[in-house]
Amino acid sequence: MKKILLLIMLVSSVLFAKSETQACKKCHPTIVEEFQSSLHKHASFNDDKIHKALWDRHPLHAKGKYECAKCHAPNAKNEEDMKEPFTCLSCHTITNIEHHPISDKNIYETKPKQFYSAEAGRENEKLVYKEKTSFFGLQTGTVGSPYHKIDYRNKQFYTGEICMGCHSHKQNSHQFTLCQTDKEGASSKKQNCITCHMPKIKGTATTIRISETHAFHGFAGARNNSEMLSKYVELSFEQNENGFSIGIKNRSPHDLLTHPLRVVELRVNLIRNGKTTALKSQKFLKVIGHDGKPSMPWIADKILMNTMIKADEKRTVAYTTHLQSKDTIEAELGFYIVNPKALGKLGLEKNEDAKKFTILKQKYFTVK
Repeated sequence: MKKILLLIMLVSSVLFAKSETQACKKCHPTIVEEFQSSLHKHASFNDDKIHKALWDRHPLHAKGKYECAKCHAPNAKNEEDMKEPFTCLSCHTITNIEHHPISDKNIYETKPKQFYSAEAGRENEKLVYKEKTSFFGLQTGTVGSPYHKIDYRNKQFYTGEICMGCHSHKQNSHQFTLCQTDKEGASSKKQNCITCHMPKIKGTATTIRISETHAFHGFAGARNNSEMLSKYVELSFEQNENGFSIGIKNRSPHDLLTHPLRVVELRVNLIRNGKTTALKSQKFLKVIGHDGKPSMPWIADKILMNTMIKADEKRTVAYTTHLQSKDTIEAELGFYIVNPKALGKLGLEKNEDAKKFTILKQKYFTVK
């Protein structure tokens, strides 16, 4: 038995040396498959064309100082590592979060094969692989993983606080905060980054111990699985003597979209007697800049405009169009991941992902 365990440990070491993510696939095939399509997996400029467009224009690019690697490629030590800049270990070896003015920082476990995770009912457990035997010494099963230890005692994994090392805030060299996530919402046990972006879905987390559900590792967001975000958005309609209004309720614990490049847009159509007429659209965005003009993030020192829908806010947009009985109002709330006005400056005019308008919520309201 000792020889078998030694062989397992040896194979495990070889696998992790070759590819951390592929090593995890042996026991976590569903989770790894989800992760392959996530933005975490494609976080560096090597895969993300929008991130690359910003990096190519950054003053540090010419000096080869990729300071974004702290979060966008935490595992990369050289250019070759950029092919797999973010792996399962990037999250599951975080021991703590250090808070700093410029941006928070992840502190990582230095002991090999010591991983951290969360599971309800196991908040005080640390699992080490071992055999379970009956009263008579007969083998009946095993506990834990033969490939690594797993510690369920890190309280930050049970809230969104574990995400704050990268997703809390970011300041540029002018000490200007470019983006920020509400920390109070992240620390909530009821609704936080994990419950929204990694909801429980059907399927087992591992082949070693079968479970009915697991945390979604595709990391739902504006650019990936945005339909999950749509669950936290509500559209409403109200007719009045001056026309009508469309209400937008953001039930998420942060701004509807937090990145300053994003633009949310409400599109409204009047459908009357089979004819569709587009009414004036309404945009919600945060514009950062310098000297009164929009600028690149590293130059910005001021918020020029901020109409983004805040956490738990209901925004009402009024229309003065007179309605008739049996008219239909079509309301679409969607977004661009890159402000259309910035496409030219970033050289992304032909990038379909950057130009795409994604519908987050669509509703039809019939006038009585």
